[in-house]
Amino acid sequence: MKRVAILSVHTSPLEQPGTGDAGGMNVYIVQTATRMAKRGIEVEIFTRATSSDLPPVAELAPGVKVRHVVAGPFEGLDKGELPGQLCAFTAGVLRAEARHEPGYYDVVHSHYWLSGQVGWLARERWAVPLVHTAHTLAKVKNLAMASCDTPEPRMRVIGEEQVAAEADRLVANTDVEAAELVDLYGADRAKVLVVPPGVDLERFVPGSREDARAALGLRPDAVVLAFVGRIQPLKSPDMLIKAGAELLARDPGLRSRLEVLIVGGPSGTGMKTPEDLRRLAGELGVSDVVRFLPPQGGAELAGVYRAADVVAVPSHNESFGLVALEAQACGTPVVAAAVGGLPVAVRDGVSGALVDGHDPAAWAQALRAIALNPAYREELAGNAVGHARRFSWDRTTESLLAGYAQARDVFREEVFA
Repeated sequence: MKRVAILSVHTSPLEQPGTGDAGGMNVYIVQTATRMAKRGIEVEIFTRATSSDLPPVAELAPGVKVRHVVAGPFEGLDKGELPGQLCAFTAGVLRAEARHEPGYYDVVHSHYWLSGQVGWLARERWAVPLVHTAHTLAKVKNLAMASCDTPEPRMRVIGEEQVAAEADRLVANTDVEAAELVDLYGADRAKVLVVPPGVDLERFVPGSREDARAALGLRPDAVVLAFVGRIQPLKSPDMLIKAGAELLARDPGLRSRLEVLIVGGPSGTGMKTPEDLRRLAGELGVSDVVRFLPPQGGAELAGVYRAADVVAVPSHNESFGLVALEAQACGTPVVAAAVGGLPVAVRDGVSGALVDGHDPAAWAQALRAIALNPAYREELAGNAVGHARRFSWDRTTESLLAGYAQARDVFREEVFA
């Protein structure tokens, strides 16, 4: 394997995760691409240019190039409008490859269904295998969406069905997602690879809770509950605010110590009403204990995890849940919804707790059981670090490369059969 083309149409790996369309997928692409490059593989990532100031090619890391493809207006397009620009984006991708000798790329790896549509054509034109990672699936999201959310469009459902049928390998995060691809999309199980995501075990490590709290202006004895992620109904950050209000209703004396951190920026349907969470906090009478922070990166993000007593991941659906792994790697227990890949990311009763449904009372009880029980919290914290260390981006990358090789071998057999 010499060269890999990665397609990420709707979001650039250079963007800060936690707002807009940038999230776990960005982290996934950056981490795996840089590790492939360290193994001597050249990686080129194609993404849509969103500013005239962006260079045609930027270096993400040694051996990793990001190609900004002009497709439609630089600004003002949301993800729902991008299907109309796939033709222009595909032309840009094919034009870049045409400057090289045939067979320049060994494999194309598309991320999200929009990229899968481009990868499907690139596969045919370049005569190389297509490996596809969905990250989220429309049919799954529609089955589990929040009551205030809007369903994914039929166009996306059809697009995902097409990619599932045409890709040489489909990468699923968990056995649950693999079953969803087979049961809901009719995917060939033999083509589905289960490759768990990882966590950066050098960046996300335990550290001083006191120092982390001091950096955020939090009292050493505060009870800190944190949500980290994009602000949208699917992620359900409102659940942590409602649970905080429930905690104070049960124990008014906790008000002087409780800190609820909401870390992230509006995304998706959450961008239509970005002030909803602040309004909710006011309506519930907890504005004084809720703090909103912008998306954090690097050491600052690790600091948020270390400062928290518990990190909440109350999503209505998660194909995996990288935030849960990152928090646990920092030694912070996680309370997560028992959906999607979260039961794999969090060991119930060992590294945190899983909650069925979205009843604020149930969430308050789970959070209280950990945050206000220091001995139990420390037990979970120690287990959380060990659990998170079972996942690493090096293992993820090795599994992906093995999948690439399988896809290439089978593709060649089919071509020359």
